[in-house]
Order: sequence, then structure tokens, then C-alpha cells
Amino acid sequence: MPVRSAGVVAWPEEAMIPARVDRSEKIRPEELEFKQFDARGRRVSPYVYYGLLLLVIVLFGLIRFRLRDIPLERDEGEYAYAGQLMLQGIPPYQLAYTMKLPGTFAAYAAIIKLFGETPAGIHTGLIFVNAATTFLVFLLGRRLFGGMAGIVAGASYALFSTSPLVLGFAGHATHFVVLFAVAGILLLLKALESNKTWLFFGSGLLLGLAFLMKQPGLSFLLFAVLYVIQQKLKPPVNWKSLVASAGWLALGGALPFVVTCLLILRAGLFQKFWFWTFLYAREYGSSRKSTDAVRHLLGQTASEGLGRAAALLLFAALLLATYLWSARARSQGFFTIAFFLFSFLAVCPGFFFRSHYFILMLPVVSILAGMIVSCSTEKLLAWRGSLALGAVPVLLLLLAFAGVIFQQREFLFQMDPLQACHDLYGRNPFPEALEIANYIKSHTPEDATVAVFGSEPEIYFYSHRHSATGYIYVYPLLEPQKYALDMQKEMMAEIEAAPPEVLIFVNVSGSWVASLSPGSRKGILDWMQRYVQGHYVLDGIADIGNDTQYHWGEAAQSYMPRSQNYVLVYKIPRKA
Repeated sequence: MPVRSAGVVAWPEEAMIPARVDRSEKIRPEELEFKQFDARGRRVSPYVYYGLLLLVIVLFGLIRFRLRDIPLERDEGEYAYAGQLMLQGIPPYQLAYTMKLPGTFAAYAAIIKLFGETPAGIHTGLIFVNAATTFLVFLLGRRLFGGMAGIVAGASYALFSTSPLVLGFAGHATHFVVLFAVAGILLLLKALESNKTWLFFGSGLLLGLAFLMKQPGLSFLLFAVLYVIQQKLKPPVNWKSLVASAGWLALGGALPFVVTCLLILRAGLFQKFWFWTFLYAREYGSSRKSTDAVRHLLGQTASEGLGRAAALLLFAALLLATYLWSARARSQGFFTIAFFLFSFLAVCPGFFFRSHYFILMLPVVSILAGMIVSCSTEKLLAWRGSLALGAVPVLLLLLAFAGVIFQQREFLFQMDPLQACHDLYGRNPFPEALEIANYIKSHTPEDATVAVFGSEPEIYFYSHRHSATGYIYVYPLLEPQKYALDMQKEMMAEIEAAPPEVLIFVNVSGSWVASLSPGSRKGILDWMQRYVQGHYVLDGIADIGNDTQYHWGEAAQSYMPRSQNYVLVYKIPRKA
């Protein structure tokens, strides 16, 4: 039977499985409610689940390690450059304007300090982040629904978060959000069980760090506050305990942000910080039309839309069936449903539904998968008393896992890092950024500055050169939003005030996607052309293709790009 403490239902491992079941007799339903068996009807040792989890973590860690040299993409370049600046003593928002909160910058600073300022170093750090989150998802699933649910949840998260479908190999902020969010929620359950004030505060602190990694992390803190209120409102209601628990949770959640604000205020950058992370972020988040959002969520094509809709309906049907016939699933119904809804809300701000945003939903989806498999196994055993029939959900899950891995086998096991990069990002100049940065690093002094006309902050990180302007992305300047014109003027003024030794123009649509918008103000493009022609000479070309061609110095000046995608490198001419 379950153990109830402070409104939290826990299912102890020793209470879940009888020591032995005689397979010659029909198993009675009352013996099987909330119990799990191995193939011989014996209690499964917790060490079995830990062993299986270790195998899962090692397997997906090795897959990630094999592809650790995948070049950084734009978001990774942004985080890496900001983290690099922090290690140099330069605070966020001074040389890199961004609407992201600085938590992930600090995480990147720690990673590159430990593992090196390379793509391999960053992706090695991500292996440990992913392994830690997998373990936490396992612990949360086990606490809610038992060992089988825990191992299914952990394995599901490891598989889903490694998938190229969510760009799982890139070190996006969402990986760091879920790490702290799951840790905070797990500690919250412990706090509700023990009713200790410091645990509520600690849970809030972890959830506050999730928010500091990226703004959507706030959704998990709101979920935690709601869950505490729901649990504490169960009769007899102790209002003093409710207020204290929710208050300490909220206080812990606010602390990381308050400390961050004070540190940025001390650095004299609070105005920039507030503008980019709240004022501009609000404009950015309100620019998406609802019709575009639905199309983006379901898929750009009809076949994608039908496929995703069918998958969602199937998952919803399995969930509904599980809640209907499983008392154990219903006992955690409020937690799982609320966790799912708030996880989905975390994906929704701005209604952009980019692939890596869905990493925020993977913990709850994985736990629900564990719940479905575990509760289905119990129900089938209770229905017929057949251990073979009870194994069906696990076998179906293994077949599904095998199908996903087989479908992605080329990416996971065969492609090299460069091929994997092209497969994920097409003609985006992520491999070329490394070659260009190496050229800049070897042909300019250490104090040289660089400006990129495009959105490739990874070039600053690779080259170890500071940006001449805080606009490390050009997207905001060309979006149909009210600050765009002022941003353009500021970028132009910053470059004119301190002309960079190197200026880079990226002729790739992915680096200028906002310029395609009908509402964009494109005056800065004309200024760029005039400014380059009047102050710089061509010094390099990266002609992007299956085999990118690089031309430097005088060879670049006589070369005509053959591809529609290329990067031009300019330098200030030497005085005669």
C-alpha cells in the first residue's frame, strides 16, 4: 500500500513486489495492485534499475562523445562567447547584447573552464549535464510510480534528448533549464514529505536557477508553487504551514534573479540588461501570429502535421486509458497533468515552437511514458495473472526505442561530426566559422576587434577576439518591432566610433532570416555596403558547398563565388 506523508504519495520499492509468486496459480488482482514483478515473479532489486540506468547513460554518453566535435551553432556560439567574456572579467550585456538571461552564460563559463574552449569541450560538458538530468528524471519517475517507471523515464529522456529532432547534440539553454527544474521538483517532493523549511527554500533556489538559465524556466517555479498550494489545501488545512511553505519556496525562487540584478547593477549595465531581457524580449515574444504558431507546432507540411497530430492523439489516448483504470496513476493525477501543462507553457512563449524548445517537455513526457508502461504492466498482470502478458508493455516500449534508434542510425552511429552538422543545419556556415576564426586569430593582434554582419557569434568565440559592437546578432535589427530602427542606429554608431580591424559579411539566409520579413527596415544594409566599400578591402572568401573553398589575400580579390552561400572577410587596408 502507498505511504502518505504531508499529502505526498510514495510507493516504496519493498512494498511494490512480493517476494515470490507461484506461476502455477492465477494471481489475484488485490495482490498485484501497485506491485511489479520480474519475468519469474520475484521482487526486482533496486540495483537492477541502477545497473540498467548506468548502461543507458553510458550508451548515450558514448554516442554524444563520438560526435563531440560537431561545430557550434549560433546559440552555442552566443553562450560560449558570453561565457568566455565572463572568464575574462567582462560582465554580460557589455560586449554582447542578448535577450537571454545570464545563467547559461555562467554554465558555459564553467564548462569551457573545465573542458576547454572548443566545440569538443563544450559538448563534453553537455554529456555530463545530460547524464545528470537523465539520473534525476529516473529518480523522479521512481519516486512517483516505482522502479520500472523510473528506468523507463530515464531511458526515454536519454533517447529523446539525444535525438536530432530536438537538436539534442547542441548545448542549448533548455538542457540547463530542465537540469535545475527536475532537481528542484524532486527536492520539492522531499520537502512536502518532511515539511522542512530549508528544503522548500532549496527547491525554490533550484527552480530559480532554472529561470536564470532562460526565461521559460519560470513556468516550472509557478508549477511548484501551485502544487504546494494544492497539497497544503487538503483537509485539515494548516494555513500557517501553507503560507510558510509557499513563501520559502517563492523566496528561494526569487533569490538567484535578485542577486543577478544586483551584480549587473553594480557593473553599471542594468539598463541594458533590463531592456534586452524584458522590454525587447516582450516585443520578440509578441511578434508571432497564432496561425503561424499552429503551423509551426504541427509541421510545415501536411504530412508532418498529420504525423505529429496522430502521435499526439495516440499519446493522449494512452494517458487517458491509464488514468481511467489505474489507481496509482490517478493518485498522482494532479501532479502529472499540471507538470505537463506547465511544461507545455514553457515551450509556448512567443509561439515559435523551435525544435530545441521541446526539450523543456521531455522530462514530463518521459515520466508519463514510465507511468504508462509501469501501470499497464500491473494491470495486465492483475487481469490475467500471466507474466508473459505483463511483459507486453515493456516489449512494445523496447520495439519503439529500437525503431527510433534504427530510424536515426546514420546520424547516431555513422556520420562524422562534419556530416552530422550538414545534416542538421544545411548550408549554415558553422564549420566555416571555425576556419575563418583561425585565419583571423593568426593574422590579427590579440587586441584586434571584429564585427560580423550576420548572426554568427561563434566567430568571436573561436577567434578569441572581442566584438566591435554589442550586436552579435542582426536578427533584432531587421525584425518588424518598434526598437529596430534605434538598434540599427546604435550598431552603426558603435562600429563607426571604433572601426574593427576585421569585418565579416555572411551571405547566408539563415544568418539574415528576419530580413525577408515585409515589415523589416533595411536601411542598415545600404549603410553596410557603403561603409565596407569606403573603409575595407576583401581579404578572404569562404565559398560554401559540399567541399567549401577558401581563398585568402590577393587570391580572394580575384575570386568569384560559385555558390549562393558564402562569407566575405574584409580588413582595413594598410597605409602606404
